[in-house]
Amino acid sequence: MTPETIYDLSATSNRGETIDFAQFRGRPMLIVNTASKCGFTPQYDGLQALHETYADEGLVVIGFPCDQFANQEPGDDAAIEEFCRINFGVTFPLTTKVDVNGKQTDPVFAFLKERTTGLLGSSIKWNFTKFLVSADGRTVKRYSPKTEPAAMAEDIETMFADKVA
Repeated sequence: MTPETIYDLSATSNRGETIDFAQFRGRPMLIVNTASKCGFTPQYDGLQALHETYADEGLVVIGFPCDQFANQEPGDDAAIEEFCRINFGVTFPLTTKVDVNGKQTDPVFAFLKERTTGLLGSSIKWNFTKFLVSADGRTVKRYSPKTEPAAMAEDIETMFADKVA
């Protein structure tokens, strides 16, 4: 069964707890496949800044560590969390490692890819591909790994304005 909205899905946190996306219904979500040993890893700073700036308005930021691209996320869940906290002050939720492409694609990324295309079609090209899901849970905007998180601020603010309108 194909989910109708992102809120019909869930993920497993890096501590083994279920993150039921239904709790975020009506809130925009920024979902990112992350890695600790990638040239884009410094984007954690920008993701944390978006989290700090917009969490009170309702934005949910979730990092999904992924080791599918050149083994750039080799650690276990505890090591990944510690790395992110110590080096980038990350306080937004992280999940267990997931696959974003292939037969074992996490259902969240299957949903996101079904609604967007990138340079390589629906496949995810690299770490730090970002997906901004509107508060309706259906509309998804995709950003390349090269897109700095700060460059998404205008789109995030537009989503909040649309929600109020």
